[in-house]
Amino acid sequence: MKFNGNALRIGNVLEHKKRLWIITKAQAVKPGKGGAFNQVEMKDIRNGTKINERFRAGEQVEVIRLEQREATYLYDDGNILYFMDPTTYSQIEIDAGMIGDKRSFLKNGLTVSIEFFEQEPLSISLPHTVVMRIVEADSVIKGQTSAASYKPALLENGLKILVPPYIETGACIIVKTEDFSYVERAKNDN
Repeated sequence: MKFNGNALRIGNVLEHKKRLWIITKAQAVKPGKGGAFNQVEMKDIRNGTKINERFRAGEQVEVIRLEQREATYLYDDGNILYFMDPTTYSQIEIDAGMIGDKRSFLKNGLTVSIEFFEQEPLSISLPHTVVMRIVEADSVIKGQTSAASYKPALLENGLKILVPPYIETGACIIVKTEDFSYVERAKNDN
């Protein structure tokens, strides 16, 4: 779909110089002399390189619509992650590098969102929060109540995060997948 250069916004995906780019910054500029333009910072979806481009207000730019599908995580085989499309029951193979350090949150049966362009998976989005069990938590130091204090805890996936002092080993907690931070104790804490 064609857009004017001044209509580009953060999050748009466009085809430019035979590559797919996602817009990370966009600023409309109206100089005193000459025509208006949009100063855009873009990141290559496939390899992560960044470039800055100027698009004139009247310039036509090809904006791509990505198909978003839900998928269920099955297992991994080294550097390949396997997901299942719940509507077609077909398997989707994705390079583990696409998800990065958030890979540790993947559990059998976890539902994720995958963005596709012409049947090629481009990105994976995890749920905003996941429930994890604490396998090891440091003990609380008595009298340490003068300030809001947190203690280190080891999650079932091997990540170390900071939790409030009342959280014990074996407790289930909710963790933000974006920044690996503690949110709250899980309601179904067994």
